[in-house]
Amino acid sequence: MVENFSEWFHDILEEANITDSRYPIKGMAIWMPYGFKIRKYMLEIIKELLDKDHDEVLFPLLVPEGELAKEGEHIKGFEEEVYWVTKGGVNDLNEKLALRPTSETAIYPMYSLWIRSHIDLPIKYYQVVNTFRYETKHTRPLIRVREITTFKEAHTAHATKEECAQQIEDFIEIYKEFLDSLAIPYLISKRPPWDTFPGADYTMAFDIIMPDGKTLQIGTIHNLGQSFAKTFDITFEDKDGEHKYVYQTCAGVSDRIVASIIGVHGDEKGLRLPPLVSPNQITIIPILFKKGKEEVMAKCMEIKTALENAGLRVNIDDRDIRPGKKFYDWELKGTPLKLEIGPRDLENNITIAMRRDEGEKIELTLDDNLVDNVKNLLDKYYENLKESAWNFQSEHVQFTEDINEISNIIEAGKVAAVNWCGDEECGKQIEEETGYDVLGIYKDAEEGAKCVASGNDAKYVALIAKTY
Repeated sequence: MVENFSEWFHDILEEANITDSRYPIKGMAIWMPYGFKIRKYMLEIIKELLDKDHDEVLFPLLVPEGELAKEGEHIKGFEEEVYWVTKGGVNDLNEKLALRPTSETAIYPMYSLWIRSHIDLPIKYYQVVNTFRYETKHTRPLIRVREITTFKEAHTAHATKEECAQQIEDFIEIYKEFLDSLAIPYLISKRPPWDTFPGADYTMAFDIIMPDGKTLQIGTIHNLGQSFAKTFDITFEDKDGEHKYVYQTCAGVSDRIVASIIGVHGDEKGLRLPPLVSPNQITIIPILFKKGKEEVMAKCMEIKTALENAGLRVNIDDRDIRPGKKFYDWELKGTPLKLEIGPRDLENNITIAMRRDEGEKIELTLDDNLVDNVKNLLDKYYENLKESAWNFQSEHVQFTEDINEISNIIEAGKVAAVNWCGDEECGKQIEEETGYDVLGIYKDAEEGAKCVASGNDAKYVALIAKTY
């Protein structure tokens, strides 16, 4: 799978009914029913986490050119990616309208109207929208697209620098809990200055290592400081009557979460979906013959009802095809647990269970403990997915003190960790000499460590990788 991961990824999107990329605009795809359900359950998780102290809103898609242009550093970061609307019907517009590449310049003019006093703070809003970026590189469904159909972006405003910094830490914890629920491992790093979100003081990012060794950025958190507040005049009156600029953050995740679920957990047989986002957590496969058919189907329905009453998502595959084809289909689609029931099983008062991560058949008695036993198998399946994924990550991050070893490490499908002095020119030199990207600061360097490039005292351990 590692050797042909790109081909495998493309094929599984079609075969498992995730997306269809044949839409006649490059870089835009259709969510198909099975993929849309995965997306839906993924969004339910992140929304539940955010809803604890955020409010969901929905802003318009179009951004006036004048508002977009106000934050010069920000628009410079997106100017080559913006789609523009220039006509209304047959008439030229007085002002060009941008399809949002991201929503800071749409949301913050409104924050300047809504925020007046310290009692209005903090403000914590988020929305799930589509964004558009004219991606000129090779597009890849869910990973590098021109329409990001699932963009969760949160935007907060605070009275103090300290509250703003704390919000960054809160977002980190939210994302960790979110990704943990999906059994997805992650590397958290502080992006280098040249890769910081345009207009931000600093950017924290979550990356994963895909099976081909490339890293995929799946979440970002930006401390915006007061740069956007000053541009859009977002001020408040404090308790002493003094007018001050707010401090702001923004944070986002996208379709790439689904890409990471597919890539991190998949195997040569297809998907292996975490239970929380699997459209069907249990698939019941009746083995039917003329004799005893009605009794088997009745028992399948009884089991389905019991499991659904316990809050589980269950389907019965009663298609008129061979059982082997059914087993193949649900392995491909990654259903966590299959239950097989035939006339002989019914006579023995059992069902044959099989977890998607293991080929072992497990006999479960059809008694009052069935629901608990099924839940237990799902828990074990999730824990195994999580352990396997974290083990893969730990095995694919390799430390080196020799700049000449970086290329060999990365070409072997790993991420290189190196000591770095933190100097921007030195960091760019590392990228130029190796041909790979400095993801960012992973942790502090040990005392006495020397920079892999300059030989000066190292401040940090930086991650270097081949990226999507």
